[in-house]
Amino acid sequence: MVVKVLTDPERFKVQFLYTQIDRQPNSKVGFTHYQYALKEQRYFYPASTVKLPIALLALQWLEQQKQPGLTKDTVMLSGSSRQAQTTAQADDSAENKLPSIGHYIKKILLVSDNDAYNRLYELLGQDYINEQLEHKDLTNTVINHRLSMPLAEVEQRHYNPVRFVDADNRLVLSLPARSSEKRYANQPSALLGKAHIANGKLVPEPMDFSEKNRFSLVDFNGVLKRIFFPEAFSAEQQFNISEQNREFIMRYMGQAPSISRFPSYDANEYPDNYAKFLLVGGDAETIPGNLKIFNKTGWAYGHAIDGAYIVDIERNVEFLLVAVIYANENDTLNDDNYQLNEVAKPFMRQLGQLIYQHELQRQRSIEPDLSYIKNNGD
Repeated sequence: MVVKVLTDPERFKVQFLYTQIDRQPNSKVGFTHYQYALKEQRYFYPASTVKLPIALLALQWLEQQKQPGLTKDTVMLSGSSRQAQTTAQADDSAENKLPSIGHYIKKILLVSDNDAYNRLYELLGQDYINEQLEHKDLTNTVINHRLSMPLAEVEQRHYNPVRFVDADNRLVLSLPARSSEKRYANQPSALLGKAHIANGKLVPEPMDFSEKNRFSLVDFNGVLKRIFFPEAFSAEQQFNISEQNREFIMRYMGQAPSISRFPSYDANEYPDNYAKFLLVGGDAETIPGNLKIFNKTGWAYGHAIDGAYIVDIERNVEFLLVAVIYANENDTLNDDNYQLNEVAKPFMRQLGQLIYQHELQRQRSIEPDLSYIKNNGD
């Protein structure tokens, strides 16, 4: 499948970025990047991959509040101030049947839950999200909408009121309904396809994604490096979260859905490789115990995207890989006629395997000490 796709790269709009990781003296780390057809200004729809920086920013926002009693486990109740908004006052998948930032993040990283992302998006708002990402030098990213909620652009700039309460239902922190004045448009041009479906009718023109999210592969790679190698960045460029919260993110990026109790997932519906495309994508299978895959995938509008920190704890192998493929044979958007299983997943699997086999043979002057992640993802 890799050969088939790479012999027609324009059709599949493939891009990938492979990062070799080399440990250096004094606990430093070096990165060597190799790319294929990487074009930072070529737009692709990032789908659920944007949930990863949102999860990190939610934890950062939480710590910045310095509010007694406010943690990722504090109950978070979302209200409504506009007709287009919905409330979230309960969560049956939580042990206490109540939502929280931490529980939303678990659902995002385990099974890519859309509502969980939407609640954190509403908590943070576009101004905080985009200003913080730009401040961290993640400058080819724009996050400007909820997922699976096709609201008018102006509604995406209005955010639900939120209350945080303790176990006795006493108020810890209250946020009123808020809004953004600035429009975070996706520039430059973001037109895709030769046609699209709108209001049930075929429109023989490209689909305009200027009001959709953007998340480039370089920025995706940068987010992964900030999670697993924060020391490689200045304090201003890091996500400013505690080591405990960083380990929390790592754990649920690598964990199989069926291992989780709250939320709980059926292994038949959510196998180990449900949301893991690189190296193990495709039919349901168990991931070997020596492999740890810390990743975030996305799939929508014919695009399949995955970004992963892949580790073999027995052979001391580690590398980063981010990739996107456009599997949309008729080049028509919004018709739900895409080739995720037939083309995208097999390509991602084989690409990951090729890089992994190369890494197994690659000589390293200093063997990495991967003991710090051996229990993450379990």
